[in-house]
Amino acid sequence: MLLNELLCVSKVPPGVKHVDLDLSTLPPTTAMAVIIYNRWAIRTIVLSSFPEKQTKPGPHQMNIIVQQEKEMTENILTVLKEQAADSISVLEGALRLKKDFYVHTMRTLDLLAADAAANGETESSTAGLRISTDELHCQVHYDLGCIFFQQGCTDQPAFEKAREHFRQTKELFKKLDSTVHVHLDEKRLAGYWNACKALTGDCDPSDSTCDLVSLPLSQAVIESFIKDNVTRSLPNHFRRSVLREFMYKVQQGEAGLDEVCHKLCVCNAIRDALEGDVLSVRFQQLLLKPSKRMVDFILEVCTRSLEKDPLDLSDSLTGLFLLCRTLCESLEDLSLVFVVSSHKLFMELLREEERKVLVEQMRKRSATINLSAKPLPSFYDIPASASVNIGQLEQQLILSLEPRRIRQILIELHGMAERPFWRVNSKWEVPPDYINVILSIKDNLTKDLVYILMAKGLHCISIKDFAHARQLFSACLELVTEFSPKLRQVMLNEMLLLEVRAHETMAAEGSKERPPPDLVSRVRGYLEMRIHDLPLRQVVGEECVAFMLNWRENDYLTLQVPPSLVMNNPYIKLGQLLASTCKELPGPKESRRTAKELWDVVVQICSMSIQHKRNSEGRVGLIKQRESSMGILHRYRHDDIVNEVTAEHLSIWPSSLPNIQAVDVEAVAVTVKELVSYALTLNPNNQSWLITQADIYFVTNQYSAALNLYLQAGAVCSDFFTKAVPPDVYTDQVLKRMIKCCSMMNCHTQVAVLCQFLREVDYMTAFKALQEQNSHDAMDSFYDYIWDVTILEYLTRILSYYLQFITEKRQIAIKAIGQTELNTSNPEEVLQLAAQKRKKRFLQAMAKLYF
Repeated sequence: MLLNELLCVSKVPPGVKHVDLDLSTLPPTTAMAVIIYNRWAIRTIVLSSFPEKQTKPGPHQMNIIVQQEKEMTENILTVLKEQAADSISVLEGALRLKKDFYVHTMRTLDLLAADAAANGETESSTAGLRISTDELHCQVHYDLGCIFFQQGCTDQPAFEKAREHFRQTKELFKKLDSTVHVHLDEKRLAGYWNACKALTGDCDPSDSTCDLVSLPLSQAVIESFIKDNVTRSLPNHFRRSVLREFMYKVQQGEAGLDEVCHKLCVCNAIRDALEGDVLSVRFQQLLLKPSKRMVDFILEVCTRSLEKDPLDLSDSLTGLFLLCRTLCESLEDLSLVFVVSSHKLFMELLREEERKVLVEQMRKRSATINLSAKPLPSFYDIPASASVNIGQLEQQLILSLEPRRIRQILIELHGMAERPFWRVNSKWEVPPDYINVILSIKDNLTKDLVYILMAKGLHCISIKDFAHARQLFSACLELVTEFSPKLRQVMLNEMLLLEVRAHETMAAEGSKERPPPDLVSRVRGYLEMRIHDLPLRQVVGEECVAFMLNWRENDYLTLQVPPSLVMNNPYIKLGQLLASTCKELPGPKESRRTAKELWDVVVQICSMSIQHKRNSEGRVGLIKQRESSMGILHRYRHDDIVNEVTAEHLSIWPSSLPNIQAVDVEAVAVTVKELVSYALTLNPNNQSWLITQADIYFVTNQYSAALNLYLQAGAVCSDFFTKAVPPDVYTDQVLKRMIKCCSMMNCHTQVAVLCQFLREVDYMTAFKALQEQNSHDAMDSFYDYIWDVTILEYLTRILSYYLQFITEKRQIAIKAIGQTELNTSNPEEVLQLAAQKRKKRFLQAMAKLYF
């Protein structure tokens, strides 16, 4: 607000973008105001990328104010980031000015206030405080260096620009006789300078400041993980927690860390392989589409991890052999298979006959994949003439993705035979909504061409080859525009869906770029379109509404969408209710009227009276015929731990259903399961969603999976159990379910330990568990985690009775009960500390077992 006032009093032309102003023609104080504003914008963007200090929670009302201020700050940051390129251009323009600058002082502002119409001295070249060219340029170079350094995480060449700006900053700073008007943190400038030199490869080996400390922290972590694969001194759970921390930063929007996460995942997988453990699911997913660079990194880490004496590594060699075999079997690119199979490490691990068999298997599989996945170049060299076999031309037609070539092939085919060539490939499909319109085209060649171009374009979209899809759809649009307004609009709709999916795919891959205004405008246009007798695909409307929700176009959905559109379009109605409910969430419960409307609509969607089928996209709707044991809501009672599934924001929904018999429970179960699973792919560390997913596994009798997720939920909110798990996460209901999971897996000693976690210790369940003789956990290894003296006393009696000839377990129990910190005469603080210590160690041990 202050800077906007400065712009106003400094006579900056209103309504004109700063980037469009010529600073050299503006009065000195006006130009300076523009420069100050844009320097502030750049500095604010840079500072926002640094981690914030955690503030202690205050009173509820204060927390609401802080949250509102945080939202306002985020809104301002969003605007500044959108205008960052303009601010950079303005500051670069300021560097081209070779004259002194002047900034307003109290005196010049008083003169303006005294007579706003009389510019006089305030607009002369000597008004205000003089700032020399070198002083201003020094600070502007520093600000530009900071913003380019930040952008270097996603745009490597930006580091070069940053280095040049910091170099000029250093030179100008040394040149200045007095630094009255220049305030720079010289240590931070030196740090930036060293980092730029290291990142751009301009690091002088003789320069003592250019060492590992100046490299990014992430590279140092990767290097330490590789070295630890030899020494194996770091615990596995610590290495996994480091990886989770980096993944969390990626989810929070920190750019440039995806590759770091992949490399840390590789290091951890190789450590697992060396120790004979199962490879993680995350590593298996990484192998689905690895680059050559990633394969080279895997082989490098494998090689460096065997720097010990090979005679001491027999188990490790077995693990690495299995890892390399898994790597080969996962690769689709034959060239990458040969990179692995011809590597020195692989040749040492595998006998000659085994290697030949494996490589031949990979060759056959990869050849099949390549044949079906991409066109064979040799087909393009076949001359198109009447002597060419129809079968060869049809093969070219199937493989080609170039619209002009497809048209040429069809012309030649129609010259040889009159038959519908759109049937050549049974996998060519267009949506049923469009079939009749396309097949009604009278000219057979045009009919084939439209059908095949659309079918190939849709296939390209399905495999995320958006570049070829755009070419095919553009050619089809150009073709149908000549003779069919209806098909023209159909193609425009499909091209809109293509752009929506392309942008959503970029977002799923980590892009934070907002959709261009033109795309948002086209989506609105589609939703509001009303053309008589035009075939409309349901999926286009669905994804357009989802697109508006994903990109927070809530104002349009809640305020600007025409009322008639809401009444006539069920997708718009559902989107409006979702947007309105999200906006009302922070408010008091009584104001959430929209939530009740949304609830009623969802109940109606899930009612038995509505028939739902699988659509042409292969999406699963609400399927009543699905054979499933997922009776999640059969007996929905809040006091029954067996059937209730907890979830975030339950308080905003009605507490009961008037006619639960009418609800398709199986459909609700499938929907909830799919929704939560997808949500966790976006944010795997959301404790509330982890608890919900665990509940779903629990009520479907998947106890091991449920316990794993309950432990994950506790781990993410307690820094891997180094702090106490908040009681609103491990409620009595969650703890009872964890107890039930352990009991169903015959881990009875774990049951006894967990019974202590309840607000009121469940002695009956604990005693019954300790009497069980078929416990599948390492019973005595958990005795040290029991802090309740009553349970320990009972345990020693049980062991005395049942294990008269086995004294070792009893001795362990006696040792546990004899620890001085458990003496009931101790102060309450000592007893609580002893309990907390054992809770932490037990949960960490459980995590190691189930993660």
